[in-house]
Amino acid sequence: SSNESSAAIDAAGLVTSDRRGETFVTARFDTHTVGSQVLVLPTDEPFEPRPETPANYVDELVSAKLRTLRVHPSDLASDNEFLRRVTIDIVGRLPTVAEVEAFTANEDPAKRTAKIDELLKDPGFAQVWGLKWAELLLVRTLPNRVEYKPMFLYSQWLTEQIDTGRPLDDMFGDLLAASGSSFTTPQVNFYQIEPDPKKIAENVAQTFLGTRLQCAQCHNHPFDRWTMDDYYAFTAFFTQIGRKTGEDYREVFVFNSGGGESKHPVDGRVMKPKFLGGAEADVKGRDRREALAEWVTVANRVWAHFFGVGIVEPLDDIRVSNPPSNPELFDELGEKLIEYDYDLRRLVRDITTSRAYQRSCEPNESNAGDTRNFARSHARRMPAETMLDCLSQATGAPEKLPGLPLGSRATQIADGNSGNYFLTTFGRSRRESVCACEAKTDPTLSQALHLLNGATVAGKIDSGKLIEGWLEAGKTPVEVIDAIYRSALGRPATEEERAELTPLLGDDPKPIEPLRDIFWAVLNSREFAFNH
Repeated sequence: SSNESSAAIDAAGLVTSDRRGETFVTARFDTHTVGSQVLVLPTDEPFEPRPETPANYVDELVSAKLRTLRVHPSDLASDNEFLRRVTIDIVGRLPTVAEVEAFTANEDPAKRTAKIDELLKDPGFAQVWGLKWAELLLVRTLPNRVEYKPMFLYSQWLTEQIDTGRPLDDMFGDLLAASGSSFTTPQVNFYQIEPDPKKIAENVAQTFLGTRLQCAQCHNHPFDRWTMDDYYAFTAFFTQIGRKTGEDYREVFVFNSGGGESKHPVDGRVMKPKFLGGAEADVKGRDRREALAEWVTVANRVWAHFFGVGIVEPLDDIRVSNPPSNPELFDELGEKLIEYDYDLRRLVRDITTSRAYQRSCEPNESNAGDTRNFARSHARRMPAETMLDCLSQATGAPEKLPGLPLGSRATQIADGNSGNYFLTTFGRSRRESVCACEAKTDPTLSQALHLLNGATVAGKIDSGKLIEGWLEAGKTPVEVIDAIYRSALGRPATEEERAELTPLLGDDPKPIEPLRDIFWAVLNSREFAFNH
């Protein structure tokens, strides 16, 4: 059972439950694994679905599951909450004060969709997704293997593919079938970062197919259907990759060598390239990797970026015993991505225009315990790079980042082996594993201590000098409090907050130190650090 609090299994195999929820029960014999979803619903509680107009197929499928579970969704988030959430998610920054004022004053009922369309054209979109793929593809310098120049070109190539709207299947096809110079064909660095065919196969399966094959290298997978035959047949796609160094020691040429096979370690059989769960690939007369490039799935990763949790969770562990929380939605998102010719922006638009994405974090009585069915939004701590960029933006103090000019964004850092103390403390991915868990967003004690006592927050407040500028522009101290809230949180201070903070200002007409303390407290708040 994937959730024993909802359904427990005794030694005799009897499933019992006395608590509301859902789980997936798995049974395994030899190499065969099967499973079934179990829903435990209250029988003594009346349930009447609330009328709601779906924005698109996302809402139809999410709402259908919620009705089955007898769960009411939360109301929509406020305009301020929505604008901050969608701006951070799509372009990795805070909405400006001018953007907040214009959006909240706009009475057009279609303004949310219009704002989404505007953000999808912003260069920040490509930076956010270029960073995400650079993490998953382990883009970093490696001693005696990947020098800075080819690594930087590879990172730029990924961002450019997103920026120009390149279909994802074409982009991944170029990546998987890449041959040529690491200078002129940067995507070949995918095969230079990891040269071992078995590791390449594992990384490709986990990154693009959402499947963890590692267990099947030495024995049949204990929790999935993959066998050693599957493992070594899939590895066969990558056994004929050749490499040689160019005249410039930093340059590497990757090519199809035409030789090299994957042999089963038990009986020595030469394994023919075979898709996972599919037929043998027709690779006669062609690079084996070209045939593989047609089999990719990324919709679940896109969904998880906007909800903090995938329809399959963990994102890279799709298996019989770990099914989608909403199979119909999972399938439909994949079908839409194909229908849209793998256009990332169109899929993002579908997700962000849905009521499911735009719901409030406030729970109601029926959905307080829901974490997998998207009945409400959940506060998510910003990724390390976004957090640093938002701190710089809110304080008006740009960060000097390694290898980049002053004012660049942390999302633009190309090398996974560079960064700074703040980014490391807040869980920036070191790009050493394709696991989605490489980038950490769980709050830690060291993060709290750094925000409270470290130099980053106080230093940015001091160097940005926004408080001094607001006072010199004629704002009253109370108006400066409002400006702090608008700059950092995308909303004005409430009456209660003003009443609580105003006495701290004293009689000084320019109370710079008390205002700095207030700014520091706002930047240390959960409301600032989390996207909600």
